[in-house]
Amino acid sequence: QVQLVESGGGLVQSGGSLRLSCAASGLIFSSYIMGWYRQAPGKQREVVASISSSLRTNYADSVKGRFTISRDTAKNTVDLQMNSLKPEDSAVYYCKYSAQFSSYESWGQGTQVTVSS
Repeated sequence: QVQLVESGGGLVQSGGSLRLSCAASGLIFSSYIMGWYRQAPGKQREVVASISSSLRTNYADSVKGRFTISRDTAKNTVDLQMNSLKPEDSAVYYCKYSAQFSSYESWGQGTQVTVSS
């Protein structure tokens, strides 16, 4: 069973930067996608960025050019570098692991990101 632990959230001023990290442990499928999602109060959870085991990345239009997702295979971590943060980026950010050829998925507990104006 894959376990995910997020870290790196916090309070930052508009225009600032934060780096989120997701540490994965447990059974790891060879083909998978890891993604960062976020959920603001009263809104649906949305995908922010994802990276596959083949290093293919995807980004939501709202974060393109500002956020970068990366993976460290040796450490089993996936990071999200967030630059030029805006108040609308404030949300709880979740890490998700999805096996590419199975219905298996796992979520982290979330980490709060707050961007003040």
